[in-house]
Amino acid sequence: MMRKILVAGNWKMHGSKSMVRSLLDGLLAGSSAQGKADLAVFPSFPYLSLAESILSGSHIQWGGQTLNPNAQGAHTGETSGNMLVDMGCRYVLVGHSERRAIYGESDEDVATRFNAAQDAGLEPVLCVGETLEEREAGETEAVVERQLDAVINRVGIDAFSRAIIAYEPVWAIGTGLTASPEQAQSVHAFIRDKLLSLNGIIADQLRILYGGSVKGSNAAELFAQGDIDGGLVGGASLTAEDFLAIYNAVA
Repeated sequence: MMRKILVAGNWKMHGSKSMVRSLLDGLLAGSSAQGKADLAVFPSFPYLSLAESILSGSHIQWGGQTLNPNAQGAHTGETSGNMLVDMGCRYVLVGHSERRAIYGESDEDVATRFNAAQDAGLEPVLCVGETLEEREAGETEAVVERQLDAVINRVGIDAFSRAIIAYEPVWAIGTGLTASPEQAQSVHAFIRDKLLSLNGIIADQLRILYGGSVKGSNAAELFAQGDIDGGLVGGASLTAEDFLAIYNAVA
């Protein structure tokens, strides 16, 4: 089936009120609800309210960069899925490589957050991917399968009818390196084939994004691959011109 491309921008810990206004105004002016791709942005938490005020009623969706798995309680500094929904979020990232590597989130932690996101009514974007050492050791598929299995074992395959997967090779994030279209397609196909063995309809409908130094110059070739359904974009999503170049690369 034809899956509509999703171009999603993860702004990480970047931004200011003026930057967010300028960037979102630029994206709204340069994209269309009738475009060939969906658009979503993931601002830092302090700017979600501003994003909501600018984007409400538009064709651009927004989401949180992570969530605490608890619905409420004594968790100072944390943000729950219910709070993200209250801010109009549709999506939330779970298992981003920086959360795994810097903040020690295990596969089981990620599965718990995935579950909590769906319980709150959010659509989780599950991030999976290998380090350079794991790729060089020939462990890419084993690592990705382990990360997927943790979530599947927790919530079941049916939960992926309301989710997105983002394959982000850790060695290609913020390094300027990019998996070749063939390398990326190989892992995307592996992910889809794994889910296909569990539920063919869900596997066929699932959008699998590529995250790893996506730019306007390589987006078209990446998106032309059969199992790459868009991009989770980092640095190139921080200016409207660069982000729109990726959006406009959709064939």
